Amino acid sequence: MVLTDKNILTFCAASEQVPQRYLDAATELGRRLAQAGARVVNGGGAAGLMRAVTDGALSAGGYVTGVIPQFMVDNGWMHQGLSRHIITADMHERKNVMAQMSSAAVALPGGVGTLEELLEIVTWRQLGLYRHQILLLNVAGYYDHLIAMLRKAALEQFMRQSDLDSILVANTPAEVITLLAASSEVTPLPPAKVQR
Repeated sequence: MVLTDKNILTFCAASEQVPQRYLDAATELGRRLAQAGARVVNGGGAAGLMRAVTDGALSAGGYVTGVIPQFMVDNGWMHQGLSRHIITADMHERKNVMAQMSSAAVALPGGVGTLEELLEIVTWRQLGLYRHQILLLNVAGYYDHLIAMLRKAALEQFMRQSDLDSILVANTPAEVITLLAASSEVTPLPPAKVQR
């Protein structure tokens, strides 16, 4: 078990209308994380890739903590099989709790919600507020255009090359496990200096 006692945060889509290859990859990632001894942390939803990661982990005897806002619980959107659930007041608290609990973050394919979560945690990493690995699971080249955009941002000096280099890219769930096992931490950046 290479990731024993690690809490791996997964960001991903809750849509049920996505191609099956993305659901299959999410299920496989959840299963592989559990088999590697990791605990999964996610948004606690009962649909789409979020459900698939949870189901994959649980099917392999894993432990999944879902962090979900009260309004989503009220709408019946919470996965009922979670090992543990944490109910938050709102989306902002949800993201903060998930980040604080995590040992690394993995972004699977997703829509604007997933992109927002991913880019926020990348920003926190740049500011020294998040000190763990950030990975993209680039299933079928899903994130190719985002990777190109980030490379352009670094080339044009809108972000540091070192910040770009800290975002690891895996093409398969197996590669995610390999990258997570290779190094559980990345070198933290110094905190941003506040001008007063």
